[in-house]
Amino acid sequence: MLAEAAALLACPNCSGPLEHEDSVLLCARGHSFDIARQGYVSLATGTASKITGDTAEMVAARATFLDAGHFDPIADAVAQAVAEHAQGPARILEVGAGTGHYLCRAVTNVPDSVGIGMDVSKIAARRIARIHPAIAAVVADAWQRLPILDDCLTHALSIFAPRNADEVRRVLAADGVYVVATPTSRHLRELVDPLGMVRVDDDKTRRLGDAMAGRFERVQRVPVDYAMTLDAAAMEAVVAMGPSAHHITPQRRAELIAGLPEELSTTASVVISTYRPRSASE
Repeated sequence: MLAEAAALLACPNCSGPLEHEDSVLLCARGHSFDIARQGYVSLATGTASKITGDTAEMVAARATFLDAGHFDPIADAVAQAVAEHAQGPARILEVGAGTGHYLCRAVTNVPDSVGIGMDVSKIAARRIARIHPAIAAVVADAWQRLPILDDCLTHALSIFAPRNADEVRRVLAADGVYVVATPTSRHLRELVDPLGMVRVDDDKTRRLGDAMAGRFERVQRVPVDYAMTLDAAAMEAVVAMGPSAHHITPQRRAELIAGLPEELSTTASVVISTYRPRSASE
């Protein structure tokens, strides 16, 4: 756990600042949180979550797919959005960080920055903890109060992940930015029907606008559309790493993929939106 990142964290019990001492985070009221030997800290409240954390198989599939570079243009666009709105070293939170892939790219792109990768899954947090020395891994629920101090971050990221706009607005500095990546209805369209994948909600854009209204103003919108050539292993990974993994058994996935060409050109289609917080007077 980085001392720099610990200085941005808040106690989930009393919301006070935390201090890093050896392998423990402490607040002034005596609440303490052990840093696991794998390098992450759990600041979860224990309240039941409406998020189902990724399994070990899902996290491994995501790492395999992302490390192969299939979503590199998306990661590059996210990192570029962060860099374009950085004035010196950044303090970046990624909510629902998964493997930490996008956060790592963003931290690397802005020198001397500090990142916090937050996910409800301990399996994901273990991987985040070892992805980059400037990134701290935290287990927490995106739909609860985030264990982050008020107004302390320069950037927040939500990449195919939950968007708790109220909480992100609270933890972002007045001149900070919120970078959000959302898939369009064209994303992975060549695989959705043949493999029975979960479709992108047609109402997603409206719901994103509703969530941001009154809290943020969009200052940039960058579409990222390109074709990927996926072999059977990549098709297996892209299904296994997302919500479709909860609906299709591994055996059924293998059967469906066996019925497709050995290589398939597949569309990646995402919008990278950058938002600034609105002031109370706006």
